[in-house]
Amino acid sequence: MKLLEKTELAGLKLKNKMAMSAMTRSRADIHGIVGDITVQYYTQRVSAGLIFTEAIRISEEATGSPLTPGIYTNEQIEAWKKVTKSVHDHGGLIIAQLWHTGRVGHSIDRNGKLPLAPSPLPIQGMQHFTSQGMKDYETPQEITLEEIKQTVKDYGQAAKNAIEAGFDGVELHAANGYLPSQFLAESANQRTDEYGGSIPNKARFTVEVMQELINTVGGDKVGVKISPFHPYGDMILDDPAETYTYLIKELNKLDFAYVELMKSSPYFPSPSHYPEDDEIELFGKIIEQTVIANAGYDKDSAGAELEKGIAQMVSFGTLFLANPDLPKRFEKDAALNEPDRATMFGGGEQGYIDYLFLKE
Repeated sequence: MKLLEKTELAGLKLKNKMAMSAMTRSRADIHGIVGDITVQYYTQRVSAGLIFTEAIRISEEATGSPLTPGIYTNEQIEAWKKVTKSVHDHGGLIIAQLWHTGRVGHSIDRNGKLPLAPSPLPIQGMQHFTSQGMKDYETPQEITLEEIKQTVKDYGQAAKNAIEAGFDGVELHAANGYLPSQFLAESANQRTDEYGGSIPNKARFTVEVMQELINTVGGDKVGVKISPFHPYGDMILDDPAETYTYLIKELNKLDFAYVELMKSSPYFPSPSHYPEDDEIELFGKIIEQTVIANAGYDKDSAGAELEKGIAQMVSFGTLFLANPDLPKRFEKDAALNEPDRATMFGGGEQGYIDYLFLKE
């Protein structure tokens, strides 16, 4: 089975071609510090060839949702050291996903401060999970040029902190409607300066952040996650195929390890003007780095994806959430645990570290 074959990624020796994708679990404390159950959660899943952490806030300003972890204070870094040490001690590899939520936030959990975004355009048709329950999105503040430059530096510092914390690399979260993808989408970006208007201008922020990460920790330790046709977070692009083709060609000029390419979800239908092309076929073929296919795969569809030869790995989300020993279950063609959606976000051990392993 191709999924279970060993592989390499930028010098990392992986035991299989299965990655655990990033999944927000909201188990950090109010200071963004992860605890012992998070150490256990990731250690349980070391049979993945590669683990991507939940999204980690790069700064206080990057805060979107409550109880999500950060990597900008000494206490946060020290807490993550316990995670990476345990994962490595048990034979695993783990990459930190770096996160700025942009307009996907609320002043309730930001000390009264409105979120920053490319333009003062609120998310439509959704509500945000806050520490006081679900709330309508607020109109964000337009991020200034000075704040953009500071944010790029914050990404670099977060990457440096992640390597100090023992991570094997970092991934820029440029998917799912967060800040980098907000710059790309006309529904979030109506700027008229060098970060808006033309496709090259709208792609500038993501490219600059990637260059900062590469300069800070080295390209072999850097990857990026993108979701070209996924409209989550009210991401509506006039021409997503042209925009992401341009972005990928610009990223091809940089020296880094991989692109995690996320397919759109049937739960979030794409706008009617979007192409019906398969994202892995359309974009994967022009990506010059290693391609990791993501979103909605099971054992059979993941195997079929690898057989096509475009993606070299596949990342799994809820299947790894509910099945800490997912590779073994695939190998033995065993039944899978069902994820408990009621305990996915927030809470304690239930639905986090109590999913059953296969009996030997």
